[in-house]
Amino acid sequence: MATLNVRTDSALETALSELAAEHGSRSDGVRFAVLHTYRELLLRRAQDDAERLATDADDQAEMLAIQRFMGVAE
Repeated sequence: MATLNVRTDSALETALSELAAEHGSRSDGVRFAVLHTYRELLLRRAQDDAERLATDADDQAEMLAIQRFMGVAE
């Protein structure tokens, strides 16, 4: 497992203290924060894609063709 060094300021120290109290250690708190942020990024990207697909007829047709190919649509 790799190690990450981060410079902190007072705001980050406060956040790390809270995360450590909630998740057991500073490392676990940082892991939680990074993975939570990454999950939010993926969800935001998926939402953006869904909105784009909902307004683009060509993309809708392509998605339907893919779903039919996969056997999840008629």
